[in-house]
Amino acid sequence: MIELYTWTTPNGRKASIMLEEIGVPYIVRPINLGKNEQFDPAFLEISPNNKIPAIIDRDAPDGPLAVFESGAILIYLAEKTGRLLAKEGAERYRALEWLNWQMGGIGPMFGQLGFFAVRSSDKAPLAITRFTEEGQRLLTVLDRQLQRSAYLAGENYSIADIAAYPWMLAATTFLGSVLGPTIEAMPAVKRWLKAIGEREAVKRGLAVPKV
Repeated sequence: MIELYTWTTPNGRKASIMLEEIGVPYIVRPINLGKNEQFDPAFLEISPNNKIPAIIDRDAPDGPLAVFESGAILIYLAEKTGRLLAKEGAERYRALEWLNWQMGGIGPMFGQLGFFAVRSSDKAPLAITRFTEEGQRLLTVLDRQLQRSAYLAGENYSIADIAAYPWMLAATTFLGSVLGPTIEAMPAVKRWLKAIGEREAVKRGLAVPKV
């Protein structure tokens, strides 16, 4: 049994989508960020960076194991189950490349863009321009890759797609006023968004946690 500590953010949805895809039983432990529950000392023991998602695997070989950071969780669950990440070879490293591209690219850049362009009441034009341009650049990288292959790491759906999809969904919704027009001009990205959004496990994962 996996315990999933999460909330309704793109990073949180990566873990729940993965758990739904691999079919491992799990219990949801909501961490309400609006109430600063991520700073609770008990959660700090599980996630030293005070961030969601985090998991505890009660069935780990050496006893209960806590894993934090969404990318680490995706790799851990993929290796635990032998699903959605090739065991060796080029396909494995393509998936890890694109997973790390998401972790260092569209995650933090879209997050900063969301703060400056949407959430903040004090608009900073320089910051908005900076993160909009970087967001558009990253979308161009994604589009170029998806013109070459069905999924981010090639012809097979992988943890790289699971990592990128919630952030790309946010780009069409929460950030739609900023990045939506760019995405509309990218048929390959739209095709990928549709294909992943139609997966039943993705739909279930996006509904976690129920709040």
